[in-house]
Amino acid sequence: MSKLQDLYADQGQSPWLDNLRRGWITGGEMQELIAQGIRGITSNPTIFQKAITGEDTYDRQFADLVGGGATIEDAYWSMVVRDIESALALLRPVYDASDGRDGYVSVEVAPELANDTEATTEQARELHTRIDEPNVMIKIPGTEAGLPAIEQMIAEKRSINVTLIFGLDRYQDVMEAYLRGLERADGDLSRVASVASFFISRVDTEVDRRLDEIGTPEALALKGKTAVANGQLAYQLFEQTFSGPRWEALVERGARVQRPLWASTSTKDPSYPETLYVDTLIGPETVNTMPDATVDAFVAGGTVARTVDADYPAAQSVIDQVSALGVDLDEVVQLLEDQGVASFSKSFDELLAALDDKRDRLS
Repeated sequence: MSKLQDLYADQGQSPWLDNLRRGWITGGEMQELIAQGIRGITSNPTIFQKAITGEDTYDRQFADLVGGGATIEDAYWSMVVRDIESALALLRPVYDASDGRDGYVSVEVAPELANDTEATTEQARELHTRIDEPNVMIKIPGTEAGLPAIEQMIAEKRSINVTLIFGLDRYQDVMEAYLRGLERADGDLSRVASVASFFISRVDTEVDRRLDEIGTPEALALKGKTAVANGQLAYQLFEQTFSGPRWEALVERGARVQRPLWASTSTKDPSYPETLYVDTLIGPETVNTMPDATVDAFVAGGTVARTVDADYPAAQSVIDQVSALGVDLDEVVQLLEDQGVASFSKSFDELLAALDDKRDRLS
C-alpha cells in the first residue's frame, strides 16, 4: 500500500488533490494519482486560471464555443464543466466503493457572488443541475452571506463543500448551517455529503508577519504554530458538534458528519517542513486536500500517525499566547477571508480577460 492509502486505511483521513487540469486527465496522471490513493479533487478559480491559460489543450474547445456564439463567461463554464465531468467519471469507482464517503470533485460558484446569498444559491443549484452526478460538490464560500445559501442547499439535499473558513467562530456557524439544513430536509439523509474547508497555512502567513513585527523572543518562538493549533481546535469543535441528542436524531435518518477538510496545506515559509500541515492534522473523519507538490512531499517523507487531537490544551495555549502578545485573531481571520474572496475574484477576472484576448487572436 502507498502512504496515501495508509492515511485512509490506518487513520481514517481521506487525501484529496487540490488541483485539476485537463492535461492530467488526458495524459493519465490523474488516473495514476487515484491509483496511489487520492480519493477526491478540489478546484477553485485560481486553479482553473492557471490550467486554462497554461495549456493549449483547451484551445480547440474554446474556439468551437466562441465560434458558435458563446460569450466568454459561458465558454469558461463549458470548459470547466467538461473538466469536472471527466474527473467525476475517474473518481466514480471511489465514490461507489466508499458508499458515497469519497470520490468527490468540487467546483466553486463564481467568486464575485461571495457576498450575495440569493445569487450564490441560484448558481449552486444551477451547477448541481447542470453537472448531474452524485459525486459532485459545489463550493460555497463560508462568508456571512454564504451561510443561508449553505443551509438551503443542504435542505435541498445537495452536496456542498464550504470553502474559505479561517476562524473558529465562523466554522461553528458553518456547522450550524449544515445541521439546520439537514433538519429542514425531508426523508432519508444518507446521500447528503458536505465538507467544511478550514484553511491552514494562510493563517500562519499573516500571524507570523505580525509576530515578526513584535519581534520579541516570545513572539518569534510562536512562529509556525498558530495555524496548526487553530486547525486542532477546529477538530475539537467538530467532535463536540457531531455528538449528543441533536446529532443522534439526524443519524437515525442516515445523516453523515460534515467532515473538516484541511485546505491551504502547502507551506508558504520555506523554512518549515513541506509536510507540516499534513503530519500535524491527521485524524478520523477528516480530509486533507493537498497540492500535487505537497502530495509528493508527503509520499516521500510524511508520517502516518494520529495527531489532530493529541493535545487540545497545548493548542489552546498557543492561541492564548499569540492573543496575549496583541495579535488580534478575529481581525486576522476577517482579513484572510476578504483576501481569499478578492484573490479568487482576481483570478476569475484575469482568466476572462485572457480568454477575451485569445478570442480576438483566433478571430
